[in-house]
Amino acid sequence: MDDIDLALIGALRRDARQSISELAATAGISRATARVRLDRLQSSGVIAGYTVVLQRELDPAAVQAITQVAVEGKAAEEVIRRLAAMPEVAGVYTTNGRWDLLAEIATADLPAFDEALRRLRMIPGISSTETSILLSTRKKGGVFAPRGR
Repeated sequence: MDDIDLALIGALRRDARQSISELAATAGISRATARVRLDRLQSSGVIAGYTVVLQRELDPAAVQAITQVAVEGKAAEEVIRRLAAMPEVAGVYTTNGRWDLLAEIATADLPAFDEALRRLRMIPGISSTETSILLSTRKKGGVFAPRGR
């Protein structure tokens, strides 16, 4: 990746709905060059997809939380697979320190959240969890930006 690729990615992060012409102008390249570069970034997996970020109050996922997960022994891959299969789990992240994984959870209401958390805690290989419900957003961006929520 060079500075032009980074400029295209930066422009998409600000607004993924921009036209190819707008992206090309931002990066200082032709429309055709922008299209070729974007196609290459997508086919190589650098750009894995596009998403919609909703205002929290319009979001159908009214309850959002981060669950820290400790995993027993060598069960991490199976736990990750099971977490990723849960529709309420928006993201699974590996980490270091006391907790092995972070699970980003989004549900429509507290009863659905309670049920999702109960099922999550029943996954074989999970030894303990600690959950924090997200109350408000002070800054969007970075790893924990709401995804499609």
